[in-house]
Amino acid sequence: MQPANEVLLVIDVQNDFMPGGALAVPRGDEVVPVINTLAARFAHVVLTQDWHPLEHVSFAENHANRAPFQTISLPYGEQVLWPTHCVQDTRGAALHPGLCVPRARMVVRKGHDAQVDSYSAFVEADRRTRTGLAGYLREIGVTHVYACGLATDYCVAWSALDARSAGFEVTVIEDACRAIDLHGSLAAAWQRMTDAGVARGAAARLLA
Repeated sequence: MQPANEVLLVIDVQNDFMPGGALAVPRGDEVVPVINTLAARFAHVVLTQDWHPLEHVSFAENHANRAPFQTISLPYGEQVLWPTHCVQDTRGAALHPGLCVPRARMVVRKGHDAQVDSYSAFVEADRRTRTGLAGYLREIGVTHVYACGLATDYCVAWSALDARSAGFEVTVIEDACRAIDLHGSLAAAWQRMTDAGVARGAAARLLA
């Protein structure tokens, strides 16, 4: 088992991010068996879910003459417009049926405010609204966050960076993640994470 001060943060392993889903991450389904194996080694596991209302501001279909992957300016900054995905209480928003993480004690649902997107498990895109995850992790004595899931260059990266800002050691388990890689977003995300002191790890090292 991993030490009690470590948590596995499993990010957005949901049907809509799987091949064939509304916002498919290439080879996203490949992370499921890796995460299942990892999760068995952690006493603390936290899951996140994208959890959007149908009228969410990040959905391209809610903006006239806009298409997915274009950007717009919102009060909190630039926003990528996405295909409609992970709508509350739909099959697409459900966790992948093959995900097996019985030790998970907390699920953070993000992006539920129709006017604010949310990539990070810690702070929403307005950079003011906090989810409470940092406080929960401190309460249970966590000092090191191991992040995995979907997608590396968006929700995983934002969560890792915010975990660092909150004072945690952070390792992204690279082979337990997959990326969208939109216009070079993956390389840019890794650069930001490296600059912030986020470590890159491999599942095999934890499982050895």
